[in-house]
Amino acid sequence: MNVPFFRPSISQADIAEVVACMESGWLTTGPRTKAFEEAFAQYVGAKHAIALNSCTAALHLALEAVGVRRGDLVLVPALTFAATAEVVRYFDAIPVFVDADPVTLCMDPVAAANTAAAIRRGERLPGMTLPYGPMKAIIPMHYGGQMVDVDAIAAVAREHGLAIIDDAAHTLPAHYRAGADQPWRAVGSTADVTCFSFYANKCITTGEGGMAVTNRDDLAERMRIMSLHGMSKDAWKRFSSKGSWYYEIVAPGFKYNMTDVAAALGVAQLARADELLAARASVAQRFIAGLEDVPEVDAPTELPDRRHSWHLFSVQLRLDRLTITRSQFIEEMKARGVAASVHWLPLHMQPYYIQTYGYAASDFPVAAGIWPRLVSLPIFPAMTDEEVDHVIGVVREVARQHSAPAKKG
Repeated sequence: MNVPFFRPSISQADIAEVVACMESGWLTTGPRTKAFEEAFAQYVGAKHAIALNSCTAALHLALEAVGVRRGDLVLVPALTFAATAEVVRYFDAIPVFVDADPVTLCMDPVAAANTAAAIRRGERLPGMTLPYGPMKAIIPMHYGGQMVDVDAIAAVAREHGLAIIDDAAHTLPAHYRAGADQPWRAVGSTADVTCFSFYANKCITTGEGGMAVTNRDDLAERMRIMSLHGMSKDAWKRFSSKGSWYYEIVAPGFKYNMTDVAAALGVAQLARADELLAARASVAQRFIAGLEDVPEVDAPTELPDRRHSWHLFSVQLRLDRLTITRSQFIEEMKARGVAASVHWLPLHMQPYYIQTYGYAASDFPVAAGIWPRLVSLPIFPAMTDEEVDHVIGVVREVARQHSAPAKKG
């Protein structure tokens, strides 16, 4: 049996929606994009939703809307995908890395608070040059589909006057609560702007695509204008029966709009979002149960105050209990028909950030220590019971065959 890392879950209803769009004659941004935005805003409980061509575009527009400029500082997780930090560099602003929480792998709120306080005191930090520019924003990334401690992040933001821009590329739906007696809050409702990804392997997909959601009218209007060449908001109506051919350019914007073809798939996928989550969660729970007695592998944990999206199922190898490396473990799995991946090499260990800022791996020890142990197992809604059992069996077999002898004393 061969189990891929991911296989998209596309239903006949999804296909029918896209075909209907193709037959309508309206392919680019239009009525289906508007319908997707309205449905998505309602689903996550936000006032505004702006459909875009990627989560990267959403992050970029969010930073522009909150006023990030050259030399500004933006707090970013060290353990995240390239896009979370690269959008900061688009402005010639400075991404300030923050170490990971060892349990959730999200940004550690204590480390974020300490970093922000050190900046305010003018202390020298790894990779940064004095004097510092102003801190403008913080971008927590919800690793794997489990939300960061949003209240702790909000406290840091309040103390230092930072805009909160959530990188929710892995989370739909996901929830957080401050305690057992507190209400659940959905991802998309806890930040100034929340940015979602609809890439092919995400929780729902439009093939490529993204969404920015916010409750603030000013941010929504700015992001919408900047997403299509800086055209005035009336330009969005010019192809409708109520629209005009006339529009004005009010800012040097970007070309980030979503097409109706993509939005048609998004509308259909969003209608299945709860169903897709239930399928992923079922796979995750079977993985947890099947690996709980494997001492060489630590499975991820869903905290009691979170509802996990299970976009990723990233285990951590106990390398002290194995005679092989992470790379060898993955190759052994591949030889037995299971594709795996790794999320991610911490950004401060990437060549660009080493060369530009002079980082050492030890500057963010939690992220650097987790990195050699991470293995993302395949998880997707269409996984069969046989595929799930095969993955569990392969992980158990490889761990057993390469288990290190117990140390004496």
